[in-house]
Amino acid sequence: MMINPRAEILLKLLIERYIAEGQPVGSRTLAKHAGLELSSATIRNIMADLEELGLVRSPHTSAGRVPTQLGYRLFVDSLLTIRPLQSEHVRRIEGDLGADHEPQQLLEAASALLSQITQLTGVVRVPRRDQAAFRHLEFLTLSPKRLLAILVTQDGRVHNRVLQPTRTYSPAQLTEAANYFNATYSGMQLTDVRKALVDSLKQDSEDMQSVIRAVVEMANAVVSEVRGEDEVVVSGESNLFGIPEIDSARLRQLFEAFNTKQDLLHLLDQSMQAGGIQIFIGSESGYEPLEDCSFVTASYSLDGRVVGTLGVIGPTRMPYEQVISIVDVTARLLSGALSSDGYIDFPQPPASS
Repeated sequence: MMINPRAEILLKLLIERYIAEGQPVGSRTLAKHAGLELSSATIRNIMADLEELGLVRSPHTSAGRVPTQLGYRLFVDSLLTIRPLQSEHVRRIEGDLGADHEPQQLLEAASALLSQITQLTGVVRVPRRDQAAFRHLEFLTLSPKRLLAILVTQDGRVHNRVLQPTRTYSPAQLTEAANYFNATYSGMQLTDVRKALVDSLKQDSEDMQSVIRAVVEMANAVVSEVRGEDEVVVSGESNLFGIPEIDSARLRQLFEAFNTKQDLLHLLDQSMQAGGIQIFIGSESGYEPLEDCSFVTASYSLDGRVVGTLGVIGPTRMPYEQVISIVDVTARLLSGALSSDGYIDFPQPPASS
C-alpha cells in the first residue's frame, strides 16, 4: 500500500507512540512531535485518510487513534527501523547458550531467554525426531541372544533398543554391519533412512549378505521407533497477564493452545519452511487464539540445515524493532551452539544377563 511521505511520517509516529504508551494518539500530539509544519486540522485530515484506508481506527472512548492490523503490517514491512541488540543482551544470550550444554538444555535456555529479555512469551520448536539426521549406529552384545542397538542423531540424541536376533553374530560381524550402515546412511534424515531401509528389505536375500540384511532389519526397527511426540518449549506464559489488549477469554484460549500445542506446531512448521524472520500479526496466523497477538519467529539450524523455529508471542502492540533483533540473534547463536558440538559420548551398555 502506497501512502504519501507526510502520511508515512505521521503513521510511523502514531504507531511508535501507541506501542510505547498504550493510549490512543491525538492530532495535537502528532502535530507537536512529528517535526512537520502542519496544522492540527491538516493532520486530522490525513488521519481521516489513513482511517479510510484501514490503517488506523478511532476507539469509541477517545478522539485519538490506534493502529489496525493492516497499519501494523505496513509499519513492519516499510516503516520500521530495526535496532541493533544491546551488547549486554548479546553477551547474556551467548553466555546462556554455551556450547557445552546438551541440545535439549540449549533449546530450553533459548525459550527462557526469549521470554526474559522481551518480557513476553518465548517459544522454541524442538526438531522433529523423525526429521533428525542420522549420525551413528552401533551394536553391543549383551548376551548370545540379546543385542543393544545404539542410534545417535546429529542433534545429539541417543536412542537405545534391546534386540533379540534369530541367530548369534560375532563382534566382528556386528562391527562390519554397523560400519556398512554408517557409511551408507550417515547424514541422511531419519525419514529418508527409513525409506531406504524399506527399499533394501525388498531386495532378494542373495543381493545382500545375511549379516547385512539382519542389521538392516534391526536398524529399521530402531529407526521406526525414533519418532516420539513433537515438542514445543514455552516459557513466560505469565508475562501475558495484565496486557490490556489480551482479554481473559483470549488468554484462556492461549493457555489452552500452549497446552495442546498442535496448532502452534503447525504454525512453527510453516515458519520453518519459509525460513528467515517471519512476523504474523493478528489474524494473519490463521489461528484464533493469536488474533489479538503478534508472533515473531526465526528458523535455527544444525550444521547448516534448518531443523526448528523459535519465536516470541505478545500483543500486537509489541516493540517490533527490539523483538525482531532478539529473535534473530537468539536463532543465530542457538544455531552456532548446536552446530559446534561434534562429540557424542556413547552410553555404556547395561550389564549382561
